[in-house]
Amino acid sequence: MANQCTHLDQIRNVQPKTPAGCEECLAMGDTWVHLRLCLTCGHVGCCDNSKNKHATKHFYETEHPIIQSFQPGEDWKWCYIDELFIE
Repeated sequence: MANQCTHLDQIRNVQPKTPAGCEECLAMGDTWVHLRLCLTCGHVGCCDNSKNKHATKHFYETEHPIIQSFQPGEDWKWCYIDELFIE
């Protein structure tokens, strides 16, 4: 595990693709607990406390490393590869 995130260069100025919620959960009519925004492409996925864990599935499918909380009032980020919170 790194002490610093080595993937900050992959952060883009993204717009959420589905600002109303998790892209996959919305499509299947399911619910989520919290939302995460992919900072490489703008995918909105549900967190690991949600039963479908679409944000993590998106990482495994795309290797986009950094997500940001998409919850109001939260601005922390997480790098899946370095397993590191970025504030």
